Amino acid sequence: MRIALVTDYYLPTLGGVQTAVKSLREALTRAGLEVTVFCPLAHGSDDRSIVALPTSRVFRPDGYPFTWSPRDAVAVLRREFAERRIDVVHTHSEMFAALAGVRAARDLGIPVVHTMHGRVDVYTTSVVPLPRVTVPLLAALHSRQISHRGLRVRADAPYTATSPARRMWRLMLAQSRASDQVIVPSTHFARKLEEQGVRTPVSVVSNGLEQSVLDRVGAPIERRLAPGETLRLLWVGRLSPEKRPAVIAEAARSFALDVSVDVYGDGLSRRAIERMGTPLVLHGSVSQQEVLDAMRASHLLVSSSYDFDNQPMVMLEAAASGLPVLFCDPDLSEVVPPGGGFLTDTPDAAGITALVARLRREPETITAASAAMIRARPQVAQRIEPVVEVYESAISGVASAR
Repeated sequence: MRIALVTDYYLPTLGGVQTAVKSLREALTRAGLEVTVFCPLAHGSDDRSIVALPTSRVFRPDGYPFTWSPRDAVAVLRREFAERRIDVVHTHSEMFAALAGVRAARDLGIPVVHTMHGRVDVYTTSVVPLPRVTVPLLAALHSRQISHRGLRVRADAPYTATSPARRMWRLMLAQSRASDQVIVPSTHFARKLEEQGVRTPVSVVSNGLEQSVLDRVGAPIERRLAPGETLRLLWVGRLSPEKRPAVIAEAARSFALDVSVDVYGDGLSRRAIERMGTPLVLHGSVSQQEVLDAMRASHLLVSSSYDFDNQPMVMLEAAASGLPVLFCDPDLSEVVPPGGGFLTDTPDAAGITALVARLRREPETITAASAAMIRARPQVAQRIEPVVEVYESAISGVASAR
C-alpha cells in the first residue's frame, strides 16, 4: 500500500498534529508500507519521502509556514500522487495543504481518509487576527476548494453559539463530507461530529505513541513528593489562547512558595504571559526529548485547556512516563487513564489553585496516580492495525463505486 500523508503542520515545527503525523509515518513505515509526507516547509528537505508544498512568503499564522497557492499545491500533489502511484490519501488538517490533497485525489480517483485532530473552530477564533473578518474569509476560501453547499450547523450547542464558530463547523462538515472515511482520536469529538450531521463513516482511533518515543521515555518512574520538597508542575503546549496558558499563569500567583511551574512551548501569548509577572519559568520551544526529560523531573503535568483539545499527545507522553495529570476539561477524562489524573472542580485559575493546594497537602495521592499511569503505559502504545483497516475500507469503497 502506498500512502500519502498530507498536512499543513509538520516537523520541525512543534505541536500535537506534528507529533501524531510523525508517529503515524514511523509506524506505517515499520509495518512495511510506503509513506510520503506532503506539507509546507520553512526549509527544503533532502528526504525523498517528505515533499515540500508551495508556501506563502508573507502569511505565517501562529508562526507556521502556510501552503499557498491552492492551484500550485494541487498541481504538485496531482503530479506526485500519479508518479508515486498513491493508493490512499490521508489528510491531517483543514487548511490549504489538505484541501489541495482532497482535490488532487478526487482528480485521480484516489480515496481520501481525513483525521480531525482538533477543534479548528476554537483555534481560528483564538489565533487568527480580527476573527469576525478573517474567519468568514477563511471559510469562503475553503468553500472555493470544497463545497459547503447544503450544509447546516445546529446553533443549539455551546460550541456553536457564535457565527464564527458555526462558519468553522460548516468547514469541518464540508471536509468530512469530501472524505471517504473520517478518523478522530476521541469519542467526545466523534459525538460532536455526529451531532452536527456527519454522514461519512467515523472511526475513533487513538493516536498512540510510537515505539521510538516509548524507548526514549524509558522505564517510568513512580512520583513521590518528600516532606519539604518543592512540588514541581509542568505545562507543555503552544502559548496560544486556545490552550489557555494565562489560566495557569494566573493560578501560579496563588501557589505556595514550595510549588514551581516550568512551561515548555512558545506562541502568540508569550509576551502577555511575561507581562503578567507570575512565577513561571518559560523555557520556550524545545525538542520532544527535552520535554520528555522535563517530565521525568516533574511531579504533575498541568493541562489548562478547556473545550478545545481532542487527544493531547503530551498526555499520552505523561502516561508513558508515569507522570500524573491535573486537567480542567471533563472531556479529557477519556484520555487520562483511570486513577492517573485529577480533574479540577472548576476550569478556571481558582480551580487549579485549589486542587494544587490539596495535592500539596496529600502527596500520597500523587504517588497513587503515578502508579496508575505506570500500570496504564501499555494502553498508550500506538496500534496501527485500526488505521490500516480504515485505509482498506476507503480503498474498497471507492473501488466498488466505480
